[in-house]
Amino acid sequence: MTQSPPRDAGPAPAPYTCPPAPRSGPAEIIHGQRVADPYRWLEDPTDPATAAWCAAQDLLYAEEEARWPDREALFARMTALLARGGVRPPVVRGAREFHTRREPGRELAALAVREDGGTRTLLDPLDVDPSGRTVLDAWEPSWEGDLVAVQLSSGGTEHSELRVLDVATGETVDGPIDRVRRSPVAWLPGGRAFYYVRRLPPGHVAREAGGAGEAGGAGVGPRRRVYLHRLGTPADEDAEMFGAGRPDTQYYTVATTPDGGTLVIGASEGTSPHTDLWTADLTGTRRDRPDRPDRPDRPDLRRLQHAADGHTVVRPRPNPGPLLLRTTVDAPRGRIAAAPRDVTEPSQWRTLVAEQPGTVLQDFAVLDGPALDRPLLAVVRTRHAVGELTLHDARTGAPTGNVALPGRGTITSLTARQEPGHELWFAYTDHVTPTVVLHYDAVTGHLRPWPGGPSEAAPVEGVHVTQEVVRSGDGTEVRMFVMSPTGRPDRPRPAVLTGYGGFGASMTPGFTPQAVPWVRAGGVYAVACVRGGGEEGEEWHRAGRREHKHNTFDDFDAAADHLLHDGWAAPGRLGVLGSSNGGLLAAAALTRRPETYAAVVCAAPLLDMVRYELSGMGASWRDEYGSAADPDQFAQLLSYSPYHQVREGAPYPPVLLAVFDGDTRVDPAHARKMCAALQWAGKGHAPVVLRTERDVGHGARASSRSARLYADVMAFFAHHLGLQLPGDD
Repeated sequence: MTQSPPRDAGPAPAPYTCPPAPRSGPAEIIHGQRVADPYRWLEDPTDPATAAWCAAQDLLYAEEEARWPDREALFARMTALLARGGVRPPVVRGAREFHTRREPGRELAALAVREDGGTRTLLDPLDVDPSGRTVLDAWEPSWEGDLVAVQLSSGGTEHSELRVLDVATGETVDGPIDRVRRSPVAWLPGGRAFYYVRRLPPGHVAREAGGAGEAGGAGVGPRRRVYLHRLGTPADEDAEMFGAGRPDTQYYTVATTPDGGTLVIGASEGTSPHTDLWTADLTGTRRDRPDRPDRPDRPDLRRLQHAADGHTVVRPRPNPGPLLLRTTVDAPRGRIAAAPRDVTEPSQWRTLVAEQPGTVLQDFAVLDGPALDRPLLAVVRTRHAVGELTLHDARTGAPTGNVALPGRGTITSLTARQEPGHELWFAYTDHVTPTVVLHYDAVTGHLRPWPGGPSEAAPVEGVHVTQEVVRSGDGTEVRMFVMSPTGRPDRPRPAVLTGYGGFGASMTPGFTPQAVPWVRAGGVYAVACVRGGGEEGEEWHRAGRREHKHNTFDDFDAAADHLLHDGWAAPGRLGVLGSSNGGLLAAAALTRRPETYAAVVCAAPLLDMVRYELSGMGASWRDEYGSAADPDQFAQLLSYSPYHQVREGAPYPPVLLAVFDGDTRVDPAHARKMCAALQWAGKGHAPVVLRTERDVGHGARASSRSARLYADVMAFFAHHLGLQLPGDD
């Protein structure tokens, strides 16, 4: 693979003075190999030495950001781009349409209900906590729409409390229930009870896990159970339904049909793309015990899918009739199948909509209202990450038509009525179009903006999007979206490249506020769809995980070379951006080829891959990355672990590491250790700074905080890549 020309360093700048960080950590022998961890002491945020080091890093960051002349102007632009607000598609229950919406100028999304032609706010987190530290994590209305379960968390932790609200009055009628984290809530008819997932209390975890405790110890996480909660009873009296004796890192899903006749429980190992499923007929009679009818608190669970190689999601529908499934079993790009409720093996499922070459199945909904000539399936697919919406006969799966979308974008949050109906709601966005909620009527064929959403925004002008095909080192074709002022590589420009490449997540088109002022000022912003993601299906994901992780990094290298060699990016003016798993990708690019890049930003990144399992949610990611407990997987992890690949004297460019102190997914210790290592290796010749944000985490945040983060990141790039941003957009 060819290298880009080195950056033109110009006159040597005065070295940066970095806070002292003793290299006092241990060197251990792991599977026969010596592994140094000089900054392990930075893992403990309560250590006074760590606190003092972090305070000194805050001062260093403040000095660095003061050098960015465009920072405040960018913040104003980001604030304006986000000021429009936003809304999610409604969940329809009878005459009520539930949805989250962020009103223009408001900091956080609130839960609202639309009925009788008007919209009212049911729960605004800012009313609960005016500081903006509390966010709405999840919500689920009862089948009748008179109750709604809401989950709120504070400080970015995503450790939620669940309450039940009366929709008519907004009053809390049940809860709070603690130890939940975005739990699925599966209501029974009448709103008298629901199934949900809750962690065991810390004492139980410690006893069952051999004393490891809730902090995780040697990679052991808090165990979860599926419970049945009856409104008006204490949560600690809830009946345990499922999970005892199963692995610590298992995650569970629960769903019920609107008539309460069927319960579906799913189990997956961490983020593994494999799902085990069980179903129960809650209204029937046990075959083995005719004298003991099933009840919600003692369902007769039967396996629907077990040990099958694939991920399956059930679309609950009322009895009678088969269960409808979206699955990758025997179809890595996805198919829709019908499973009779008494079957126990995937081989007995009937394929309704087969896997389609070149596309990836994302979602589907059932339209079976009496006004239709025949029941339909509305099917969402992506083709090389770009969304498509097609219609099929629900009985045979035969295609019946397409729904034309506003552009080459993304469809998310597809919803339909739980009772027979002919309407669809979904969100649409692309790189230059803010999200809009659309309503499709299958009787008339009309696709229009949903009246409950914000006014439709015109696409941003001055930003052109193309999709490039990049050839990776092994010949694999990799797609990349390029946003530019002209839509062609007319001249080399300052450029930012980003990607993700993990967990089967796809980099589909979406409105990108941070890219808009960058491109309008003359820059290029590119998004690489590398292996490890889901852009080309489950095989694409597996080609970039565990022992194949090098493919992710090779693809990203090829994307960078394409930008440079085809004239999109100017040599010495190419930056890299990534967050979370994408932060690992950006850091791997940095340590593999530091001379290629002029600036690197990693937000909430994974960086110490030898110890990633021991903090945050790392233990649940073993299926994605492998485990250091296995000799072969340890060798693979060490071979690319950015923290361990830092080399003294290497020509590292300016680096910004952004972390959030409430992050319970990726421990900020990753970035602290990497920051110390890079500052040691670079000897202060290029700035390496740590941006620590308090009282916020990996997920939802206030609008102003998003605007500030976007502004700081792009101001850092503008300063170090040499792009002058105009005074107005």
